[in-house]
Amino acid sequence: MSLSNNITAVLNFVSFLCSFPIITAGIWLATKADNQCLHLARWPLIFLGGLILLVSLAGFVGAFYNRPCLLALYLFAMAAVIVVLIAFLVFAFVVTRPQGVIEIPGRAYKEYYVSGFSTWLRNYVTNGNNWVQIRDCLSQSDTCQKLAKDESYFTAEQFFQTRLSPLQSGCCKPPTACGFTYVNPTVWVNPVNPTGDPDCVAWSNDQSQFCYDCQSCRAGMLGNLRQEWRKANVAVIVAVVVLIWVYVIGCSAFKNAQTEDLFRRYKQGYT
Repeated sequence: MSLSNNITAVLNFVSFLCSFPIITAGIWLATKADNQCLHLARWPLIFLGGLILLVSLAGFVGAFYNRPCLLALYLFAMAAVIVVLIAFLVFAFVVTRPQGVIEIPGRAYKEYYVSGFSTWLRNYVTNGNNWVQIRDCLSQSDTCQKLAKDESYFTAEQFFQTRLSPLQSGCCKPPTACGFTYVNPTVWVNPVNPTGDPDCVAWSNDQSQFCYDCQSCRAGMLGNLRQEWRKANVAVIVAVVVLIWVYVIGCSAFKNAQTEDLFRRYKQGYT
């Protein structure tokens, strides 16, 4: 095996390793409570990671056994994968740029509003049919039950200084504007300002309802998705940078291999 093919084989092993952060990011998203109810980003990431894995294996086999056609196919396929990954990153950053956050004085947690998120993400999540399925899934999950079982919240002040996830903030408690009195993390009574927010009348201490019908819960779902997508994008960015570097060097190695092969044939014909 020529030096150029050796280099190409090593580079394909590197790109093979790059598939694992992307697949891991997809699996990580799949373990999150919101993505268990909304399979929005995990399958594309797992699919793209699997595609990189297969393309890298094809390139490795082509380099190891000196199959120029397979190497050429690998370079074409890897270029397409890189373009798709970059398009996915651009799309993800565009739809997750708005954050819809409301800072609440005296509270460590934040609250969220639906209109503060991107139109595409908002329409996908809050669409009537989609939200009915998401709401039913959330009501059967342990997102709020975990909060209720946490024994560290003995007083209202302790709870107010807790950093809740967007999903917990939106779905497991009433909006602060309603002025409910804290009993425990999921039981609130006697609203001082029941007209302060349209969600005030939607709140229920029933564990199967809580604020799952609230606009704040929809906003919490959007806030969770935004945070998780942003974290998953870090792994994708690192993988894309490494893949571009590998691809550029791979193209150079492929050209050198073709030149070496041409020179060897010329030398054999000459002798």
